[in-house]
Amino acid sequence: AFLPTAAVGFLLYSFIKTYLIGNPLVVVWALALGGVALIVFELLHKENTEATAEVKDMSYKQAALIGLAQAAAVVPGVSRSAATILGGLLVGLKRVAIVEFSFLLAVPTMLAATGYDILQSASAFSTDQFGLLAAGFVSSFIVAMLAIKFLLSFVRSHTFIGFGVYRIVLGLIFFLIFL
Repeated sequence: AFLPTAAVGFLLYSFIKTYLIGNPLVVVWALALGGVALIVFELLHKENTEATAEVKDMSYKQAALIGLAQAAAVVPGVSRSAATILGGLLVGLKRVAIVEFSFLLAVPTMLAATGYDILQSASAFSTDQFGLLAAGFVSSFIVAMLAIKFLLSFVRSHTFIGFGVYRIVLGLIFFLIFL
């Protein structure tokens, strides 16, 4: 599931850095469209008894398709989590399995993306900044673990519609502030 994102990120790295990063219009559209997609997919998603309930029961095809969906997250404003949630809804996973797989997939994806970006920008970092980067990495990991615990509990009794609404509202706020 990691490979499609790695390939897209590697192949489009220069384009993304040059044309997409720092473009508020791209972020606004990605936030809003991602929110609409979460709402629409959730409304179309019917939790059924045949849905894959656990990550260990996923097929390679399901994992690969979620990986393809995650590749959209190379665009600023496209949430990696939202992309994998949409992919999981499309391939027939239950909400808890979607969230678990999304967080599992985050580890290699974020390590690779961060590592590659650091390698590409290594000359811009001082030795002191690497210590700050390590501290940020550790604190982010701790916060992510807490977020996983909360989100797994939340999706047992809620849909992803609230996250869709949040993304649309955030997109509108960004539009009003930055454009």
